[in-house]
Amino acid sequence: MSGRIVIGVDVGGTFTDIFVLDEASGTVRTGKVPSTRGDQSKGFVEGIGGLVADFGAIGTVVHGTTVGTNALLERKGARTGIITTTGFRDVLEMRRRDRPTTWGLKGAFEPVVERPDRVEVDERVLADGTVRLAVDPEAVKAQAMALRDAGCEAACVFFINGYANDANERVAVEAVRSVWPNAHVTAATEILPEIREFERLSTATLNAYLQPVVSSYLDRLETGLRDRGFGGDVLIVQSNGGVMSVDTAKRYPVRTALSGPAAGVIAATAIASAAGFDNIITCDMGGTSFDVSLVAGGEAALAAQTAIDFGMVVRTPMIEITTIGAGGGSIASVDKSGLLQVGPESAGSDPGPVCYGLGNDRPTVTDANLVLGRINAARPIGGKLDRLDVEAARAAIARVVAEPLGLSIEDAAEAILKLANAKMAGAIRLVSIEKGHDPARFAAMPFGGGGALHTGALIKEVGLGSALVPRFPGVTSALGCVVADMRHDRVQTVNRLLDQIDAGTLGGEMETEAGAIRSVLEASGIAFAAIGTVYELDMLYLGQTHTVSVTLDGAGAGLTGDAIRTAFERAYRAAYGRLLDGIPMRVMNYRVAVIGRRPGLDMAVFAPSGGKPADACRTGTRTVWCDGAAHEAGVYERLDLAVGERIAGPALMEQADTTIFVDPGLAAEVDRFGNLVIRRMEAGHG
Repeated sequence: MSGRIVIGVDVGGTFTDIFVLDEASGTVRTGKVPSTRGDQSKGFVEGIGGLVADFGAIGTVVHGTTVGTNALLERKGARTGIITTTGFRDVLEMRRRDRPTTWGLKGAFEPVVERPDRVEVDERVLADGTVRLAVDPEAVKAQAMALRDAGCEAACVFFINGYANDANERVAVEAVRSVWPNAHVTAATEILPEIREFERLSTATLNAYLQPVVSSYLDRLETGLRDRGFGGDVLIVQSNGGVMSVDTAKRYPVRTALSGPAAGVIAATAIASAAGFDNIITCDMGGTSFDVSLVAGGEAALAAQTAIDFGMVVRTPMIEITTIGAGGGSIASVDKSGLLQVGPESAGSDPGPVCYGLGNDRPTVTDANLVLGRINAARPIGGKLDRLDVEAARAAIARVVAEPLGLSIEDAAEAILKLANAKMAGAIRLVSIEKGHDPARFAAMPFGGGGALHTGALIKEVGLGSALVPRFPGVTSALGCVVADMRHDRVQTVNRLLDQIDAGTLGGEMETEAGAIRSVLEASGIAFAAIGTVYELDMLYLGQTHTVSVTLDGAGAGLTGDAIRTAFERAYRAAYGRLLDGIPMRVMNYRVAVIGRRPGLDMAVFAPSGGKPADACRTGTRTVWCDGAAHEAGVYERLDLAVGERIAGPALMEQADTTIFVDPGLAAEVDRFGNLVIRRMEAGHG
């Protein structure tokens, strides 16, 4: 390792956030620069260069990337071919016989691989793993060359029962690789050796679809860093909240889906835990989207799969995140029926909101915040502009919203915010109330450039107990890159009744798999404080469709059927409240996760040193509009506030990476880590 500096970089649609930790001195620095469209690596390297002069002093760079997610959302992956079992070329298009709008009249869907690029070969493996028909390598080569000559850049080999026996798939993949001119060939069972053909094919296809795009980006990134003298390690954040090496990311780019938002949840969990908050709802608001995740009992929720967009199913463990199009750049409009709409279209960073003066003439959420006095026009975040154009923002809101709806400019701006807040509140209810959690027991944790402007409204609208605003909200995801553990997950289908399984043999297989993963971690060259292993089974009662996740206390030859049964009953009772007596249990899959725990970051590094009383941090006042009335709000330098200082709303707290709005009726207090704890003011207590 070249140095003691660890850097976390989160590239979003609008800004690239940088967090620098100097382990030798225990100091931190942060930066926020505009993302560079077309090649995110340029802004990435330039942003680091603005904070660290000597790249040779950097030991590790950890990156949360949106390259893969954006390529999927924008359908800008590589042209990909699929070689599959005869009769199954349309699995990707048939999906689960669902459609974008359940009750709509239209159900059109275009898969990422068009039908001419989905070809078949004769082979057959039965569900019990018996090879009924061996695949012919020459037939596979012929189809591969046809796809290659047609212009495909990547290929996915998917055989229908490959999870039960991958012999045919392995022969076919070797045949394809022997005639394919690059490394972008994916075997479905290498990505997901799990039952359920659509999910396996979708995940593997999207992996192949992303390989050329993500590999090219990571190559440019590594070159840019090496050219500046960097000689350390580059790690990439996975959607499960862990990190992986660049080589692993090139092989499994589908694991980078939702990489940046996952890093934010990891950071929020660490910050909240230190501050004594075990139950939080993370609210990551950037320029394009609003990402919400629930952390209960100090543990982020993991989902087995997600849909990046309709029909784009990725089945790999990932932090459960709900995303809606409600960012600072979300565009407001009035539709043909006279209803106000906000998002999902976004102005992003280029051209950005109207107030940026870069060519956009449609108002955004940021423009509304500016017009209502919640953003300081003379202190735009990100360093891209010297000043924001308030009059241009007012004129755009007047033309697009206020005049068509017969409202004043201020009322129109507040209507934009209320609609955006309602959409955010809906996302919070989705992850809390609708899953049986009482919002009053949870604290909102806003971060991203715009999250802290909307905290008060969300506390009031959803009934959250409080809010915890981290010291550097605008670069929280970048901090998450620094504190994330290294994690690798493996899954394998079993698909047998519990009574038919030799538990000791199964436990030994899981333990062997854990050893193989552990060797991958140890080969990474990263220093870990500890390495832990998680053993899980996906189980259900015979005749059921949906599984429950069953955590085992351990694996190995000593695993018993009784231990599995007890663990399943415990998990099933917790999920459904009762057991089904007399019905056999089935083990569908086993899962093994090995986690390399990186040394914890002492959150005391964020504690204000030599802070000042609130009055000494007050820089003036500004008129803000809230609930249809004008209020005079005090303006404070947030980072100068001493521990224990308490400020009643309405108030504005400014810092380089964000602005925090404390609504009337709320008060903010600085805790010992420099976080702001925002709560409702008690009656009679100002």
